[in-house]
Amino acid sequence: MSSKQPEQSPPPPLPRAPAGWASRALDALEKAGNRLPDPALLFVVLAAVVLVLSAALAPLQFAEIDPRTKQPIQVQSQLSGKAITEFLSAMVPTFTGFHPLGVVLVALLGVGIAEHSGFINAGLKKLLAITPRALLTPMLILVAIVSHTAADAGYVLVIPLGAVIFQAAGRHPLAGIAAAFAGVSGGFSANFIPSSLDPLLQGLTQAGAGILDPERTVNPLCNWFFCGASCLLVMGLGWFITDRVIEPRLARTPVDAAPEPEQEPQRMAALTPREARALWLALGALLACVALLVAASAPASSPLRAPSGELTASAAPLMRAIVPLIFLFFLAPGLVYGYASGAFKSHRDVIGGMSKTMSTMAYYLVMAFFAAQFIYLFNKSNLGALLALKGAGALKAMALPSTVTIVGAILLTAAVNLLIGSASAKWALLAPILVPMLMSLGISPELTQAAYRVGDSTTNIITPLMVYFPLVVVFCQKYVKSTGIGTLVALMVPYSLTLLTAWTLFLLVYWQLGLPLGLDAPYVYP
Repeated sequence: MSSKQPEQSPPPPLPRAPAGWASRALDALEKAGNRLPDPALLFVVLAAVVLVLSAALAPLQFAEIDPRTKQPIQVQSQLSGKAITEFLSAMVPTFTGFHPLGVVLVALLGVGIAEHSGFINAGLKKLLAITPRALLTPMLILVAIVSHTAADAGYVLVIPLGAVIFQAAGRHPLAGIAAAFAGVSGGFSANFIPSSLDPLLQGLTQAGAGILDPERTVNPLCNWFFCGASCLLVMGLGWFITDRVIEPRLARTPVDAAPEPEQEPQRMAALTPREARALWLALGALLACVALLVAASAPASSPLRAPSGELTASAAPLMRAIVPLIFLFFLAPGLVYGYASGAFKSHRDVIGGMSKTMSTMAYYLVMAFFAAQFIYLFNKSNLGALLALKGAGALKAMALPSTVTIVGAILLTAAVNLLIGSASAKWALLAPILVPMLMSLGISPELTQAAYRVGDSTTNIITPLMVYFPLVVVFCQKYVKSTGIGTLVALMVPYSLTLLTAWTLFLLVYWQLGLPLGLDAPYVYP
């Protein structure tokens, strides 16, 4: 009896994108975006723009009060001798301290072992055997949404796995990246599980409310119910856009990293008995790691808890150890699977897997260096803060009705989000203005914070200034080498515009129906 695997029938071709105005607009956007310089050089150009603008605006006086210093905001020239000296002195620590850098490299060391050993591929075969092809998209988006609980884990874990899952199912890997990116970043505030972001925003909201009412308190879970309900909205919209808009459009985009012909049968074939046994052993190792973590964090006196006893607080050691935990949770089953399946013969194979993964990050390291320097200059110059305060002041001066003001707050946040990536940095600037301003219109701080969260989420996925955007470009280039900024922006614009519109309407309807925003969260003030 022949041991040759039966030939796999190719997946049905995806429908071609309709030649409508939307498709032509996205094509034009992609071409225009890809005419921009290489992402690394783009950050150099933007840094030069910041240098010139900061020097030109530094002599001017502005009336806006910086809520961080309680003084009129002042643009700081980055072309002065002192500023240039500080920039050069800080260049190395600015790069090595660039937040996404350590997150990406440490997490991918563990993921690299799991991938090199064959554990991820084996797990995907099992997953695809029990998951209908049509439900892969909502499942991936749901996992991406849940990943918010683990800080930035979704960016370095769920997004690349989205590509692997889609490619293994015979679908376009860039569609998997787009769907996962939409869930992780576009739906950043949609989560039915409380995360460290909740108390972080609550503290700034309460400080803003205290300007008008020092006795006013805000519950950290004041948006919990709204954010939980938003999960269904984000998942449904992401599912529709991925399957009906993005994937048909990608039918014209060939995949450069298709498996070699001799590797295809092995990739699609069922697991051998040895591989199946290795997979169960690896899953057992993973469950053992989870059990150890639960046992270590369960006691009220656990060192993994914050001083207040919380596990999900931003100060909790557990939250700060998420990335090392990802490394360990992929390393353990990867090692078990590798040795049990025979993929690993010695420790040299393990080190080789780590090295291979790091070699794919060379281009990202170059981009990260220049991105870190640009962000340093942009933050030091105060240009982003000035634009945010100018926008908030203009919104306040319009004196619009409360419903229109809420929409204005969402649009302002979405616009500022294109320039300032950090959610806490934006809210630290906007909360002292928007919260008391809307309180004076009878709108509660809790509703204002919910509006901020909608605007903060929806434009993350279309701005190259978001710190993880260059990493997603690198993930795309693994499959389509010609991917540029324009390619990714064009992929994500349908998600961004749809989420911004639908999520805004969802909040307004939610408000009109009087559904609870969260714990201790009225709609009106007082």
